[in-house]
Amino acid sequence: MIRKSGEYTVETREKMRGGEGKVRIEKLWEPGKELKAKTRLFARLLIEPGSGIGFHRHEKEEEVFVIIKGEAELDDNGKISRLKAGDSILTGGGAGHSIKCVGDQTLEVLAVICEY
Repeated sequence: MIRKSGEYTVETREKMRGGEGKVRIEKLWEPGKELKAKTRLFARLLIEPGSGIGFHRHEKEEEVFVIIKGEAELDDNGKISRLKAGDSILTGGGAGHSIKCVGDQTLEVLAVICEY
């Protein structure tokens, strides 16, 4: 199955999980419909400068972020780090994280949440 750019289901969330600004979520594949694996999210996140996703935990699931473009400030369960294109993070087992765009260009992140 092929899906071309511009054909994705798009959702915009304001103050996502208590974060600032807006996050655009492009759902690349729909869990439970197109994806049969125990997946809750498979999406590209577009986060404008100064915007972000607030701190939240992942119980009985894992989330992977891969930074595609831009610069991020990440709170990885209390440890603050700067991330750039090519960096990734894995959060799960009750740990938490938040992410914020700190560069001057839109932060682009591939986000995958798998349940267990």
